[in-house]
Amino acid sequence: MTSQTKIALTFSLLAVAMFGGAFAYQAISAPERADKSERQQLATRSDSHRLGTSMEGSETVVAFVDFDCDACANAYPVVETLRKKYDGKVTFVARYFPNPSPTNGNSAAYAVESAARQGKFQDMYQKMFETQADWGDSQESKASLFRSYAEDLGLDMARYDADVVSPEVAARVKKDVDDGKKLGVTDTPSFFLNGQRIIPSSIGEFAQAIDDALEQ
Repeated sequence: MTSQTKIALTFSLLAVAMFGGAFAYQAISAPERADKSERQQLATRSDSHRLGTSMEGSETVVAFVDFDCDACANAYPVVETLRKKYDGKVTFVARYFPNPSPTNGNSAAYAVESAARQGKFQDMYQKMFETQADWGDSQESKASLFRSYAEDLGLDMARYDADVVSPEVAARVKKDVDDGKKLGVTDTPSFFLNGQRIIPSSIGEFAQAIDDALEQ
């Protein structure tokens, strides 16, 4: 199977997982109480975690994600491909939106945020998605497994242990969730381009939306 075929299949699976197959590219308006400027501010805060930063303009792709979400894991390689394609041209941002129902959604987000506080956000973000098949959908706590990931990354474990259960980390994750809800996010992954929600049905449509934004 070619790389492009795998990516196309990923989007097809993502469409089924999120929308039962009805997954046409479209722009979705956020709640009317949020105008364009407010939507952009809600989508990307100054402390939002950047996966890659634009050197040429202000175009920004934001993904609200849940690390214990199959559709997010399916979308992960697509986002990584787009990050490489638009390296230096587009800022990519990842924000937390864990589903509180599965056992490990919040726990994974707290682990990633704790790693972020030691400069290892991207490493832990990638680790979560690359290993999700090993722990996703489990009804048992995987906090000890996530702690082993932190050890593998060489984190200060005393600091990690304090951060992962701290109200500050929980509040940081909740802030992302609150912003997502104000933008109308109800499921993950949810993508925003310059504050406007988009639902691409293929990597080509996703890239076209970015290209259009870059040309404006």
